[in-house]
Amino acid sequence: MSCPFRFGVQASGAGTRSAWVALARRVESHGYSTLTMPDHLNEQLAPIPALMAAAAATTTLRVGALVFDNDFKHPAVLAKELATMDVLSDGRVEIGIGAGWLRADYEAAGLPYDPPAVRIDRLVEAIHVLKALLGDGPAEVTGEYYRVAGDGLPKPVQRPRPPILVGGGGRRLLGVAAREADIVGINGTLTAGAVGPDVLASLRADTVDDRVAWVREVAGARFDGIEMNVRAFFVSVTNDRRATLEGIAEALQLDPADVAASPFALIGTPEQIADDLEARRERWGFSYVIVGPEDVDAFAPIVAELSGR
Repeated sequence: MSCPFRFGVQASGAGTRSAWVALARRVESHGYSTLTMPDHLNEQLAPIPALMAAAAATTTLRVGALVFDNDFKHPAVLAKELATMDVLSDGRVEIGIGAGWLRADYEAAGLPYDPPAVRIDRLVEAIHVLKALLGDGPAEVTGEYYRVAGDGLPKPVQRPRPPILVGGGGRRLLGVAAREADIVGINGTLTAGAVGPDVLASLRADTVDDRVAWVREVAGARFDGIEMNVRAFFVSVTNDRRATLEGIAEALQLDPADVAASPFALIGTPEQIADDLEARRERWGFSYVIVGPEDVDAFAPIVAELSGR
């Protein structure tokens, strides 16, 4: 059974407070569910204060990172910050967390860029810490990387805790998501530590078939309760679908048919995009779809048509 559609916007920030607040209010006014941010050490705004500012300027908009890099913050610190945000937003926080992937972030901060297996091991422990501290009662977690004991205060408004999103493109990380997350995001291949040809090749529909199958296999009976998420990177609301697809395909050195079939692309009229989204939910379960800030206004008719259905 698929979840109802909802939509979000992923933004890195704005040059001023007023511009950032205006974006958050525009996202909310168009009926989007969520405003999310990445977590990188480039020119973007820091997600915790920026997301809290967005929540303070709105009344229904949910906020969250897509996703926090687990290696940037101890999970006990992150848990307290997220719980505080949930209290101050009246329960509008979503928790996106990942193992970290962008090598440039680690180099900029002088952090060791451990092998994927080590980063994923740390992530699994971090998720257990977050669940324990954000849940009822005191928490005690003893692992290889984290040892935490405490009451985990304040407690979030959302019970048993805010929903957790884990995304990935590899089999092991998606297995973690299938076991631990409330929301599973399907990504491309990021093991190279940068965006390159392997990432683009992994956005095809057949690779998404494989990734969703891995999630289904590990999740088992709980799959029907998981909300499936995808971040659409190539979005164009246009009356000339064919020409737009050909232009994007040429730029990416892909076949236009592969771009058209990919859930990471939403190209066409509002009616065509709505039909594609319905078909993709049927095929893969994707009901929580995130677009970029440049798409907020043009994509709004699709949000109005499908949200909650």
